[in-house]
Amino acid sequence: MSTKPSLLWLRRDLRCHDLPPLIAAQEAGDEVLVCFVVDPRLEKSSGPRRLSFLFDSLRDVDDQLSGRLLVVRGRPDEEIPRLADAVDATSVHISGDFSPFGRRRDAAVADALGDVPLEAVGSPYLVSPGRVTKPDGDPYKVFTPYFKQWREHGWRKPATSSVEPAGLMDPSNIKRSGRIKVPAAPVKSPLPAGERAARKRWQAFVDDDLAGYDSDRDRPDLDVTSRMSAYLKYGNIHPRTMAADLGRSKGAQAYLRELAFRDFYADVLYHWPESAWRNWNRQFDDIALDTGKAAYARFDAWKEGRTGFPLVDAGMRQLAETGFMHNRVRMLTASFLVKDLHLPWWWGAQWFLDQLIDGDMASNQHGWQWAAGTGTDAAPYFRVFNPNTQADRFDPDGDYVRRWVPEYGSDDYPAPMVDHKAEREEALRRFRQI
Repeated sequence: MSTKPSLLWLRRDLRCHDLPPLIAAQEAGDEVLVCFVVDPRLEKSSGPRRLSFLFDSLRDVDDQLSGRLLVVRGRPDEEIPRLADAVDATSVHISGDFSPFGRRRDAAVADALGDVPLEAVGSPYLVSPGRVTKPDGDPYKVFTPYFKQWREHGWRKPATSSVEPAGLMDPSNIKRSGRIKVPAAPVKSPLPAGERAARKRWQAFVDDDLAGYDSDRDRPDLDVTSRMSAYLKYGNIHPRTMAADLGRSKGAQAYLRELAFRDFYADVLYHWPESAWRNWNRQFDDIALDTGKAAYARFDAWKEGRTGFPLVDAGMRQLAETGFMHNRVRMLTASFLVKDLHLPWWWGAQWFLDQLIDGDMASNQHGWQWAAGTGTDAAPYFRVFNPNTQADRFDPDGDYVRRWVPEYGSDDYPAPMVDHKAEREEALRRFRQI
């Protein structure tokens, strides 16, 4: 009896549960070939920690599929049509990708597939970009009204997907499949990757720290945040799975709001793709920035955590050593780069993408624009974080600083590289110029 295969192409959805395109592929075909394409373009643009997390996530998927994940390397617009042709697939199934790169890539693949349909179902978000709009159909530019509409829009319950190896095509039976081993992790990931690790981490957070999230989430000295951002980045868990565990408590609702911010920034990037590397508010294109040799020296000091401002330095060293930085400290270090050192926000955004395990184009770039005052719903440019006040408020006993800057308070620690009060006035002067 002849089979009718379908192809499931994984990307930012490296899991087996709550996976709508898996269900669609199973419904469309008697057998499903599950594949992942290692795209050299993304390998080149991803830092070693992100690659390690990606490859470890693929190993977890392959293990859950009993070794039946087909991994190939190349351009998806060449590899996916080749694989579809090799197994005579009647359809290719994916989760929607709404990033500028993802949309271009998927359009090229759909075109190259010809008569074989590329069918997208679901997305990495609770509410997909483009779904929540003003009554006149325009996108939201401010988070608060977006959030209100987002909640009213709602989202589906987790999908009940599951895998049975008997229904999966064995890649070893495909001639000239181009199969490669999942690449070795270039560095040891500071965070265990994969769906099973994601679910374990999420359950521990719900049990231990969710109740106090509303009051404690701004404290970098307390290890009480969920650390789920990398798992969300690679789709080891779907936010629907997480939202199903969120009740009406203050902590749960504060966490839901953070998931809404993730959706909002994806929506902004979807409607304004050029905002990935350019000011969303183009008025700021004319603001004076420092870009000479001295500016690069200041940039290096910022990257290395030797600015002489303890909380800034602690955050930058945590980033360099672990690939993670507490969100409150992300805001402070970003504000310091842009408003104390007067450097381009995209320098810092690129460094974060290089270093972060959870480096996500929408959240990272628009978080930076929020701090720089150049994005949607941005902190006004004249709101400048005071590093010392922030430290007093959010690391009151100095535990976080002591952990990452052990020499603080000794002669080995550098003096402040700038006068914060003077640089704040300089930032305001430049702001007034435009």
